[in-house]
Amino acid sequence: MDIFSEKLKVRFADIDASDTLTIAATFDCFQEAAISHAEILGVGRDAMKTGGQVWVLSRLSVFMERRPRFGEPVTVRSWPRGPNRLFAIRDYDIRDEKDAPVVRGRSAWLILDMEKRRPLRPQQATERLPKNEGIDSLPGPVPGNEPPPGLAAASLPPAVSRRVCYSDIDYNGHMNNTRYIQWMQDLVENSVLENARQIRVDINYLAEARYGETLDLFMGNCQTPCADTAGAPPAAAAAFAIEGRRAENGAAVFRAELRTGA
Repeated sequence: MDIFSEKLKVRFADIDASDTLTIAATFDCFQEAAISHAEILGVGRDAMKTGGQVWVLSRLSVFMERRPRFGEPVTVRSWPRGPNRLFAIRDYDIRDEKDAPVVRGRSAWLILDMEKRRPLRPQQATERLPKNEGIDSLPGPVPGNEPPPGLAAASLPPAVSRRVCYSDIDYNGHMNNTRYIQWMQDLVENSVLENARQIRVDINYLAEARYGETLDLFMGNCQTPCADTAGAPPAAAAAFAIEGRRAENGAAVFRAELRTGA
């Protein structure tokens, strides 16, 4: 199966007061699609564990051009795009009943040696996977999954500190990638997200956050334009740069941009 496809309806748990899909629920959908497809392709959790390896998400960009409504039938799709240096690239989209993409995404995954916690070249795992050349979700070349300029280290004002708790942790023993997005949502005023017809998120996962650690979160207005202008709100109503750092030593754990369009 070159492209994974699953028909769903937007659930009550996936919406906010706007009655539409949240960005965190979108990340959940894409994560589940990636995991399901990896199992089908023979590079899922158990297969990788046998070789002492694990998939780790490094970067993800998502553009919600339109937010599907509660109860709306949609199709979630995901497909691998081949390797790019140390990264294995995977694309996503969510399509409406007319088969038009309303949400699009692109991710970059690392393969880690479970014992040494060091990245391995992905070719051994990806060489037998479909390349899906020319099937682009977000515009631009696949190597364009580099972090936008606003994700560079910046001087941001402190926002809040949060402890990594049980509900944040996944199978690999570190904070689940979708929980970062939930934490980011909690930093933004409700009205900003509820009134957003379009949302763009770019996030770089820089290090693992583990149970019991405290992260200091920083947030400020994003001063740089989105690098991917064809996959972003045409006129951003709000744009934020967000960073999470370990409280004990100030080391960056993730950096992100969140943009909304009215």
